[in-house]
Amino acid sequence: MTAGPIPERLLWAVETLQVGPADRVLEIGCGRGVAAELVCERLTDGTIIAVDRSDKAIDAARRRNAANVAAGRAVFRVAALESSDFEDDSFEKIFAVNVNLFWTRSPAAEIGLLRRWLAPGGGLYLFYEPPDAGRAGEIAAKVDSAVSAHGLATTVLTRRTSAPAPLVCVMATPY
Repeated sequence: MTAGPIPERLLWAVETLQVGPADRVLEIGCGRGVAAELVCERLTDGTIIAVDRSDKAIDAARRRNAANVAAGRAVFRVAALESSDFEDDSFEKIFAVNVNLFWTRSPAAEIGLLRRWLAPGGGLYLFYEPPDAGRAGEIAAKVDSAVSAHGLATTVLTRRTSAPAPLVCVMATPY
């Protein structure tokens, strides 16, 4: 079970995903596994695979989600997105929270992989908690442009918070 308060960005992200009980989910940059734990609460027959570049983060995520790992609902891997390998159409939902690669450089190779791994009717969700309102608009515009340039239809969602900037999500589906 969760310890301490859960950041609003993670609660909103998992709520926005609308995870179904049998969904196959990929989380990119899972950190300590907090969002993965929230996803697992919604799964019965489904699974989440979570990747992160950090050994330390993956160790913490595995500890946090030990019961979910034992039950076969969660798998945690030390891996970079670009070096990961999954079968085509593997996931109904793919998401990332505060993963900068989608707006700080061209993510063409990564989006190509994500499109292959996304099951028909599935969705890609890229969430951000910008430091201020100006950055929120900049990040949303850059991510939206990068993702839509690779054959995905996008919708930008925002959620107002007490923080100085809204939470942002670029949600994408194949045409």
